[in-house]
Formats: sequence, C-alpha cells, structure tokens
Amino acid sequence: MLPHAVPINHLGMFRDKQLNPVEYYNNLSDHNTGPVDLAIVCDPIIATGVTCLGAIESLRDYGAGKIVIVAVLVSATGVAKVAGCGADVSVFAAGCDPGTDQKGMIRPGIGDVGDRLYLTMGK
Repeated sequence: MLPHAVPINHLGMFRDKQLNPVEYYNNLSDHNTGPVDLAIVCDPIIATGVTCLGAIESLRDYGAGKIVIVAVLVSATGVAKVAGCGADVSVFAAGCDPGTDQKGMIRPGIGDVGDRLYLTMGK
C-alpha cells in the first residue's frame, strides 16, 4: 500500500541471444511533476541480471533517486550483480536459486516467464 496515488509506467526489456539487454518499450512519464524520488521495478525473474541492470540504467537516466527491485525468483549470481550496482538500489526476492546455465536460464528455476505469460515455446 502506498500513501497516495503514484504514476505507473512500463519499461519493457528482454535479453538477446548474446545475453545483452534490449529495451523494446519505454513510456516513462515526463518530468512535469518534478524529480522521481523512488522507482519500484517489478521484475519476475533475475537470472543473469543484465535486463535488470539495463532497467536501472534507464531509470537513473530518467532521474530516479532510489530504486527498489521486487522479484519472484533470482539466481545468486544475477542478484549479486544487481545488488552491487550502488547504494541507491535495493532488491527483494521471494526465492533464490544457485546459478544459471550456459543459456542464462536459472537452474533449477521455474521455466521461461515469457513463455508462461505469452504462451510462446522458447526460442
């Protein structure tokens, strides 16, 4: 629960086959309301951490002060990358698996979230 109404924006990112972040959608609102003190990012899975780091970079460019990341599942290596990117970033996760495979998928993990959300069959 938040004490007052807040703007909600969408920042869409995915990783390419080389595990680099790709921003495909950005509708961060304009700065007419002043600086952004807090940005809360809902990232269901943090595997390698690269898309989350890309989102953090976009939010810093946008002018966000503190950034809070909320995830369902993370890998230990991915969350270490994200948590190590500055004191202005906090990470909260429901679960943590030890690492990722060569394709950047968390093991044992829960499967590809994009496949589950959009009924695709792994590319």
